[in-house]
Amino acid sequence: MLLSDEQKWKAAVDCDSSYDGQFFYGVKTTGIFCRPSCKSKSPKRDHVVFFDTAEQAQTAGFRPCKRCRPDLLKFEPKRETIEGIKKVIDEFYTDPKQLKKEIDELGISKNSMIRLFQDQLGMTPVQYINKLRIEKAKELLLNSQDTILSIALQCGFGSLSTFYRFFQHLVGMSPIQYSKLFAGKEDVK
Repeated sequence: MLLSDEQKWKAAVDCDSSYDGQFFYGVKTTGIFCRPSCKSKSPKRDHVVFFDTAEQAQTAGFRPCKRCRPDLLKFEPKRETIEGIKKVIDEFYTDPKQLKKEIDELGISKNSMIRLFQDQLGMTPVQYINKLRIEKAKELLLNSQDTILSIALQCGFGSLSTFYRFFQHLVGMSPIQYSKLFAGKEDVK
């Protein structure tokens, strides 16, 4: 079904993502083109021209919007942001000071980061970090001769009691019980 210009205009003003890929709109005064779902300020109707493809818009001399990236097949800014945060956490989760520094450099507010994690991963950043730390601890308990205190510190826990509390909560047993059960270690310190 072909859309009329008025239907396209309504979709653009409503930022309706269900029309993404069906058409693009360009703003003559700025020389920028967008997806229908773009959250940019709505232009005046008489400044707008519609295109069937991104290539048509570019051929007509319009450049892609930096907010909605109509030049990309798929644009998921939340997913890209989460992947960036996860990459930092995955690299620095055992070093709390460095992790805080790296996260601060991303320029994302704490509340935004928590909301993104909840929406995209179903957990908070702290829950994700503790999950990584406990997985690392389980690996070390099974494959190293290190003491439990040493393992707790290597995994980024500030104290043995914190380590024990999180391990018990996430694994359902103490680190000593886990080590004895799965690694057959009887002399765990």
